[in-house]
Amino acid sequence: MTENDIIKALSNVQEPDLGKDIVTLNMVKDIKIDGYEVSFTVVLTTPACPMKDMIRTACINAVKLLVNKQALITVNFTSNTSTNRKDAKQLLPGVKNIIAVVSGKGGVGKSTVAANLALAFAAGGAKVGLMDADIYGPSVPIMFGVRGERPMMKDVNGKGMILPLEQYGIKLMSIGLLVDEKNAVVWRGPMASSAIKQFITDVDWGELDYLVIDMPPGTGDIHLTLLQTVPVTGVVIVTTPQNVALADAKKGIAMFGQAQINVPIVGIVENMAYFTPAELPENKYYIFGKDGGKRLADEYDLPFLGQIPLVQSIREGGDLGKPAMVGDDVLSKNSFENFAGLAARNIAIRNAATPSTKPVEIVE
Repeated sequence: MTENDIIKALSNVQEPDLGKDIVTLNMVKDIKIDGYEVSFTVVLTTPACPMKDMIRTACINAVKLLVNKQALITVNFTSNTSTNRKDAKQLLPGVKNIIAVVSGKGGVGKSTVAANLALAFAAGGAKVGLMDADIYGPSVPIMFGVRGERPMMKDVNGKGMILPLEQYGIKLMSIGLLVDEKNAVVWRGPMASSAIKQFITDVDWGELDYLVIDMPPGTGDIHLTLLQTVPVTGVVIVTTPQNVALADAKKGIAMFGQAQINVPIVGIVENMAYFTPAELPENKYYIFGKDGGKRLADEYDLPFLGQIPLVQSIREGGDLGKPAMVGDDVLSKNSFENFAGLAARNIAIRNAATPSTKPVEIVE
């Protein structure tokens, strides 16, 4: 067996999302051959790749079928998270993907989804930050158990920079870490927008595969400020199944699809899709209606990223500062892991197939 034999065999293995073989995509590295033992590394487009097992099986089959059926094959994986940033990177230079999590209305569990999406990315091996851009209703300090903590400052090239807090392996920043939680943030739009700009320009986020941004509900000043400040990779839209939430989610879809904004939608996730009591884990009760988010995704021809159940442990974990992804409930964790895997997959497809976004220029 030669290295050329292995490369030729692996050129028959398709990357399922990008539609090309893994050799053409330059994903195969470090081929080693020792008698019947063959090992090589496949470089994935994201650590959270849900296609990992499929790629491993296809690689083993290709070598056994086309090179030597007695070969003992070890497929290793590493990742180099894809990015499609082609801006000057003056802001957030070390961040590969900026993902905004949005909802048309409040109360659909957007912050819960954003927090667990960030944690699921990190559980897959990615470097992740979570920015709480919900200025008037910040929830990150409570959900991550960091109430009362304050971020440190450091000097970077003569400029004072805020160091985000770190909890459960991800970096966190929220207005709730800077102001007393007993005081209401009573700001007009320009002040709130200015705070969001500061979270981008004055926070040292460092090197990240994904910066997940928990946006305020609706479609307003803060959304436009973010889109005008940094190139957003894509948007995840959170809805619940009932018609009231779906109607507002459509407004979010319409906003990001406008010609002057035109930011790709990574997909739609349906939160509180059904209720499953802990004592009856096989039962599903569709309290808020059934498959509303899925129908919305079909209507707009958008990826459907999955359903998150209404489970008591998800609410309890958020209140106790221990989100579902770091808790013990298997159903909750599986739901968020599957959702994050599909989101990561669609981000990689978006980076390969869609032109890069740039900060939005809106003429007032």
